[in-house]
Amino acid sequence: MADALNRPTFTPEMTAAVDAAITSRRSIRRFLPTPVPRETIEQILAVASRAPSGTNTQPWKVTVLTGRAKEALSERIRAIYDDPQELALHSEEYAYYPLQWVPPYIDRRRKVGWDLYGLLGIGKGDKLRMHEQHGRNYAFFDAPVGLIFTIDRIMQQGSWLDYGMFLQSVMIAARARGLDTCPQAAFTQFHRVIGEFIGAGPDEMLVCGMSLGHADPDAVENTLVTERAPVAEFTRFME
Repeated sequence: MADALNRPTFTPEMTAAVDAAITSRRSIRRFLPTPVPRETIEQILAVASRAPSGTNTQPWKVTVLTGRAKEALSERIRAIYDDPQELALHSEEYAYYPLQWVPPYIDRRRKVGWDLYGLLGIGKGDKLRMHEQHGRNYAFFDAPVGLIFTIDRIMQQGSWLDYGMFLQSVMIAARARGLDTCPQAAFTQFHRVIGEFIGAGPDEMLVCGMSLGHADPDAVENTLVTERAPVAEFTRFME
C-alpha cells in the first residue's frame, strides 16, 4: 500500500523494524572475516544516498577498501602509529572534539572509555595495551570492508551536517541487512597518508573512516552498550 505521495504506508511491523535498525546500531570493535558482497555494499550506499542535503548537493564521496587494498593502507598507518617520531608529524585537519571539555560531555567521554577498557581488562595506567587497542582502529577492527569518506574542501558547515545524516544512513542500512559498523574519526590524524593512498585530490578533505562487516558475537568489547540521556534531558517543549 502507498500514500498519496506514492510512499509506502508503514505498518506497525515496518515501524518496529526501522526502530530496531536504529536502536541496535552500536560501534563494533571486533569483526568476523566473513566477506560482504560488493552488491550488498552498493545497496547500502544507494539507500544512504537518499539522505537529505541542502539543495540536493550530495557532498559525500566514498572509497571502499577490501582485501589487499585495505590491508596495505592499514599497514602504512600502523607503521606510523607505532613510531613516536613519525606519529608526531601527523595531526588532524579539523577539530572533531571541543578544545575545552566541560560537563556533561567530559563525563560521558570518560565513562565510555573506562567502560570499554574495563570490559577488555585494561587498567588505567596500562599505556601499552591502550596504545594497542586504539591501534586496532587502523586495521578496521578486522572488518572485511573499510570505508573512507571525503568531502570537497569548498563545502561549508551545512554540508558537514548533511554528511552526518549520510553516515547515519549508511549505518542503519547496514543494520537492516544484518551487518554492523564502527564510524572512526581516528583516521583523520592520517589524512595525508590516506589521501595519497586513495588518490584523493588536493580539493578533497578526509571526513572519517568506517568499518563494515559482521560483528564477532564472542568478542567482549562488542557487548558494550553506551548510555543515552532521556528525552526530557535534551528536549524543550514550547506549546
